[in-house]
Amino acid sequence: HAPPLGFLALRYALSVLAFGVWIAVVRAAWPQGRVQWAHLAITGVLMHAGYLGGVWAAVKAGIGAGTVSLIVGLQPVLTAVWLSVTQGSHSIGRQQWLGLLLGFGGLLLVVGHKLGVGEVTPFNFGLGVLALLSITVGTLYQKRFVAPCDVRTANAVQLAAALAVTLPLALIERGAWDLHPELVGAMAWSVLVLTLGGSSMRYLLIQRGAAAKVTSLLYLVPPCTAVLAWLLFNEPLSAQVLGGIALTAAGVALVVRDGR
Repeated sequence: HAPPLGFLALRYALSVLAFGVWIAVVRAAWPQGRVQWAHLAITGVLMHAGYLGGVWAAVKAGIGAGTVSLIVGLQPVLTAVWLSVTQGSHSIGRQQWLGLLLGFGGLLLVVGHKLGVGEVTPFNFGLGVLALLSITVGTLYQKRFVAPCDVRTANAVQLAAALAVTLPLALIERGAWDLHPELVGAMAWSVLVLTLGGSSMRYLLIQRGAAAKVTSLLYLVPPCTAVLAWLLFNEPLSAQVLGGIALTAAGVALVVRDGR
């Protein structure tokens, strides 16, 4: 019912407004110093505009949802490789490597039946890779440079930066808007649940936890989606999907559990 970047731009604007009201009510503290504002803006552009914009634009360009899920599903492995190269092999243990590989194997089983190899073009594949690099670099950048601060004001800054990048692209984007109840419901869910809830939780997890452990939790998104689709839309849960869910859960458990 709406072009992807236009939808995202409106989502960011409404999210900034919602966070602004929340901040005003609780009088939350804003980040200190221009440097921290700049770091938050960079992470916002990467983790919101780059990641979400890349995924949504790739789907709009014809790539299958399962295919783009697998592309961005490489983030935990890519993060682990980067940490291993830059911080030494001690940063990622054998148990975590095994968990990361098991998680990706489970992801492949869950979304494998949705792969549309014939739908992949250099353009939409490039958009998917852009999304993958954006969320990976954004996570590592936030962990490295963003100082602990109030999650509400931090999110407001990130989303404002994402809006500044997305809005000009949305203005030249083709596509009609249809003010359908499904569009209104999707926008309300995106702002209130995904952004105010999910993005805030992700920010806190990155701030408090190890990057590899946090990113491994993203493996659980496709299995959770498969279960919800079964509950809400009667989509079948095949033996392949159930096996993938079990494999993914085991992989994530290996990554996040204490090595002892």
